[in-house]
This record gives sequence, structure tokens and C-alpha cells, in this order.
Amino acid sequence: MLFSKDDKFFELLEASAEECCASVKALKCILQDRSGSITLDEFAGPRRKEKQINAKIAELLARVSVTGLEREDIEALANALYKIPKTLEKFAERFALAVGELHDVDFSRHVTLLEEATSITVQMLKELRKGFNMEKTSEQNARLQLIEGEADKLILELLKTLYSRKHDAVKVIILKDLYELLERGIDRCRDAGNVISVIVLKNT
Repeated sequence: MLFSKDDKFFELLEASAEECCASVKALKCILQDRSGSITLDEFAGPRRKEKQINAKIAELLARVSVTGLEREDIEALANALYKIPKTLEKFAERFALAVGELHDVDFSRHVTLLEEATSITVQMLKELRKGFNMEKTSEQNARLQLIEGEADKLILELLKTLYSRKHDAVKVIILKDLYELLERGIDRCRDAGNVISVIVLKNT
């Protein structure tokens, strides 16, 4: 059984996962704006909140001597969640720099995968707060693994197109960088899911 003090950790981790979802929404907004006047203001809020949440988790870990969850697992989960908005903000920064070259590029398949992956991550954390349900966690994590596999297939498909010499060299470099950042964001969701699965496995 988890200690009541762990409620604060769950509250912070769930808030962190929600900011990951907010970052995906911000990503959708900038991808819809091909006017060339893109700003990154919508990423400022989620990233700032994510930093604050991560700092609070670190502070709480320093103050609390005993938890129902292992400290290393809390740190690993917080770190995986922290990297999702950070990665998407990097994508947004580079997309904004090259938006004039990207008017004909469709990132919607990546966004769909990111939306589902972050949503499942939030669901897994909510389930974790309720208790250690290995069957439910395994089902959710299996879906995350499937999404990550779909992202791997997608980037291979896109790289094949890039290597076909249909684009100029500069555009190939830009797109390869952007595709890899989006895939990395999905990988971070998978990482978070793996940590949650380990936590549940240790406690069942």
C-alpha cells in the first residue's frame, strides 16, 4: 500500500504529464500556422510549468525520507516526462526557423501518435495512483510500445523519401532533424510507460 505522502508525488507527476499534453496542443498550433510569423509563446507556459514541477519533485525527494515508491523510479519517471515538452519545444524552434521551406510538409501522422502517446501516459499515471494493476498497466504499456513501433516505421518511410534525392540537400537536413525530434518525443513517452510498468511489477 502506498503512503499518503505519495499523493503529492502522484499529483506532481500527473501535472507533469498534463503539461506534456499541453505541449502537443501547442505543437499542433504552430504546425497549422504557415504564415512565417510563428511565435513560441504557447510553448513557454508548459515548459515553465514543467521546470517548476520537476524542481518540486526534486525538493520533495530531498525532504521525504520514506516513500511507497523507490526514489530512483520517481526520478526516472520525472526525467522522462520533463524531456517530452523540452523535445517538442526544440522541434518548434527549428520549425520556426525553416517554416518557409516546409509549406508542403505534413507532420500530422507524428502529431496523432504524440497525442495518443501522451494521453496514454496520463492514463497510466492515474491508474498507478489507484494501485498496482499489472493487467491494465501491461495493456496500456503495450499500446505505447506499438505507437513507438509505428513511429519507427514512419521515420524509416520518410527517410526513404528524403534519400530519394527529390529534395535539395538543405531541406533533407532540415526534415531529418525535425522527424528525429518528433520520434524522440514519442520515445520519451515510451520511456515513461516503461518506468511505470517497472514500478507496478515491483509492487505486485
